[in-house]
Amino acid sequence: QVQLVESGGGLVQPGGSLRLSCAASGSIFSINAMGWYRQAPGKQRELVASITSGGITNYADSVKGRFTISRDNAKKTVYLQMNSLKPEDTAVYYCNALIRGIQQSNYKAYWGRGTQVTVSS
Repeated sequence: QVQLVESGGGLVQPGGSLRLSCAASGSIFSINAMGWYRQAPGKQRELVASITSGGITNYADSVKGRFTISRDNAKKTVYLQMNSLKPEDTAVYYCNALIRGIQQSNYKAYWGRGTQVTVSS
């Protein structure tokens, strides 16, 4: 069974930084793209950043220049370094990954349970 577990959320003041981590575990054959989404109260879930298995990255315009996504393929982990945080970054952040299980022939999208990020003074 495949799981994604996020960590690193919390309360931070405007202008501060946080680093989120998401580790995949279970019977994994291969991981394709990984990414971070967020959902603020009353809003739809939106893509924050994604990274391919080869390291190609993509960012939402609202976080470009402030957030950096990276991954450690050996550790099956994706990171999101968030700098210059703003109150509008407040949301639940979800990890997403396209994973092929050991006994599967196709990739399937998996989600973590989410971690709360609150930016407030």
